[in-house]
Amino acid sequence: MSLRARLTLVATGVVAAVVVVAAVTTYFVMRHELQSQLDGSLAHEARVIQLNPDAFHGAEDFGGSAVRIVNSTGVLIAESYPIPVDKAVRQVANGASQGFYRNITVHEAHQAIPAREVVAPLPGTFGTAGAILVLKSVEDIDRTLERLRLILLLVSLGGIALAAFAGRVVSNATLAPVRRLTAAAERIAETGEPSERVPEGGKGELARLGASFNTMLASLEESLETQRRFVADASHELRTPLTSLQTNIDVLRGDIELGPKQRLALLDDLHRESQEMRSLIGSLLELARSGAKPERSAFQLDELVEDTLERARSRFPSVTWEAPVVEPTVVDGDRDRMERAVWNLLENAGKWSGEGGIVEVSVTGGEVSVRDHGPGIDEEDRPLVFERFYRSAAARSMPGAGLGLSIVREVAEAHGGTVVAENAEGGGARFRLTLNGAARPGSLERS
Repeated sequence: MSLRARLTLVATGVVAAVVVVAAVTTYFVMRHELQSQLDGSLAHEARVIQLNPDAFHGAEDFGGSAVRIVNSTGVLIAESYPIPVDKAVRQVANGASQGFYRNITVHEAHQAIPAREVVAPLPGTFGTAGAILVLKSVEDIDRTLERLRLILLLVSLGGIALAAFAGRVVSNATLAPVRRLTAAAERIAETGEPSERVPEGGKGELARLGASFNTMLASLEESLETQRRFVADASHELRTPLTSLQTNIDVLRGDIELGPKQRLALLDDLHRESQEMRSLIGSLLELARSGAKPERSAFQLDELVEDTLERARSRFPSVTWEAPVVEPTVVDGDRDRMERAVWNLLENAGKWSGEGGIVEVSVTGGEVSVRDHGPGIDEEDRPLVFERFYRSAAARSMPGAGLGLSIVREVAEAHGGTVVAENAEGGGARFRLTLNGAARPGSLERS
């Protein structure tokens, strides 16, 4: 059963229960009220005769009621209509019991007439104790109640039908956003394109659901677009070294005789291209891991930076690497990924420093700062330096695929931190990798 049908059924059931309870209550209250009025009328007529026995002569009905008076032994004294006298009446007549009301059936001309009767004591009537019986037909009341039952039944059925219709309308209106979400999800599943959006409007849970669904679609669309762009860019970047490798291999395997220097140059070129390919593949794998949460463990950031500095001195021996301030800092995170991020910052600074350049590295307050004295960053390039595969016009003559700084940003964000690029005072660029809550001052206890 669909959710819409269940909501309609529940709404109809609740209204039906309320209508039935109201109808039954109305019927019984009305019946009780009519019977109370009848009993009051019977009691009033009996009281009139008790106070003034001479008012009844027995020749005709008294006030439209059938009356019968018996003495204490149950013998008829006066009557306006033949009313049966039984043991219960005689007990009231001789004072053995109190008066009472009862429903009886009077038979007349082969007809059974329902009636209501009061039996009341009649002290001192005609010089002796006795009882008075006053009876009225309840046919009018029964007809009234029958009409009332029919009216209540029709009203109940109409109310239930109206509730079913209203429940259907309300469920349709209420579930319209859900149907739109379902339709959008089905279309996205068929086409694989999360560019569709569902209309947003109103307030409440369903409106928030629609907004959340659109937010999810936007994130999914952005993720798919990033993935497509990543695959396209990676394919483009990999094609260049692969083409160069293939060309050099073809030359080496060809019929052209090469001298020792030419062969050595080709082999050096192959080695350089293979190293670049290895670096590019490593960067791509690192970016592929960027969506995963880092495997956290505590490590010394200051020691990691010092180890990476030694590696940078070996890689760029013509650059002077200075570390004036390296405070003991503990980081909760992935050491390998953090080392890759720091190395990318140092490698970037080393490439832009040139021979005889100076790079200053510091670790203070949970922040790694790398400052070079190169040409700095152009204003139009600064917002884009952390984008994947982005290379400025000046960087295109240098080796690399434009992934190093992008990896730095991914690692920083995975650790809850940030990285910013700025031009340093006096020339050069400064990169600041801030780890915020992931870093704390101090040293780990050695066991």
